[in-house]
Amino acid sequence: MFPARYQIRDLRISPATVLAPMAGVTDTVFRRMIRGLGGCGLIMTEFTSADGITRNAARSSRYLWFEPDEHPITAQLFGADAAVMARAAAMVEELAFDVVDVNLGCPAKKVVKCGGSGLLCDLKALEAVLRAVRGAVRIPMTVKIRAGWDDASIVAVEVARMAEQIGVEAIAVHPRTRMQGYSGHANWEIIRAVKQAVRMPVIGNGDVHAPADALRMVSETGCDAVMIGRAASTNPWIFRQIAQFIETGRFDEPSEADRYHLLSAYFRNLVETDWPDAIGKMKQFACWFTHGVRNGSELRDHVHHARTTAEILERVDAFFADTVAAGGGI
Repeated sequence: MFPARYQIRDLRISPATVLAPMAGVTDTVFRRMIRGLGGCGLIMTEFTSADGITRNAARSSRYLWFEPDEHPITAQLFGADAAVMARAAAMVEELAFDVVDVNLGCPAKKVVKCGGSGLLCDLKALEAVLRAVRGAVRIPMTVKIRAGWDDASIVAVEVARMAEQIGVEAIAVHPRTRMQGYSGHANWEIIRAVKQAVRMPVIGNGDVHAPADALRMVSETGCDAVMIGRAASTNPWIFRQIAQFIETGRFDEPSEADRYHLLSAYFRNLVETDWPDAIGKMKQFACWFTHGVRNGSELRDHVHHARTTAEILERVDAFFADTVAAGGGI
């Protein structure tokens, strides 16, 4: 059975689903959209450079800004300097986040040079980082890892045991290696091995594209919760669909009116919050989201060629006018 909840120290998370941290995606506007749709137990910030926010505190106002209705929320940090990571973690605690998470999974080259999955190649340096962060905060601490650097160095179980001994209180496992990136298949057996090796909650991540995948991951691995990343950017309803599927064995697909109202609200929130490069964000989200929209390529083209936020909003309204009105949704 899919777990109804899981617990990180005194923090009860229900449902047992987590929005994965995604650079350039999981900002406050996106997170609040996911919260509003329901079904997601824990949300996470974009992964954030510890060095960047400690050198320029103003930067935290963008990457670490959140609204009260986003609780419970985790701030995720990356970095390889133990002292800097500790200072950044202390900043996270001061900002009233519920959890601080250390990123040990990002495969991007610029991140690997200063943390991310690069630390999986140097477990002594990793241990120093984890001990420093653990010593710097009182709030719960978690980590997100990959299986290892490559197929010859699968270290997920070793890292999980070390992290638990240090005082890490939950671990998310994406069972691809850094060298795989996002190619091939996630080896869920690694999630299962980690679950069997530690007592802390284990969150499974990777290749959950639909509600049935989430239930199958729990069944095959015994994990305590499921984390979803890329699928949520193309289908923001996936968390609500998982909850429906658990309860009834079926789930609702969004209507054209649902899609219109969500896209329109997301774009308008970017404008109302005076989001930096709102046009770029609109075009980015339209590329993902409109793959589920009838004639979505036409809408993507309209958005891509628009030059102002007002023009984008007008084109979205015009595109959906006929189809949504025909269904009685406008």
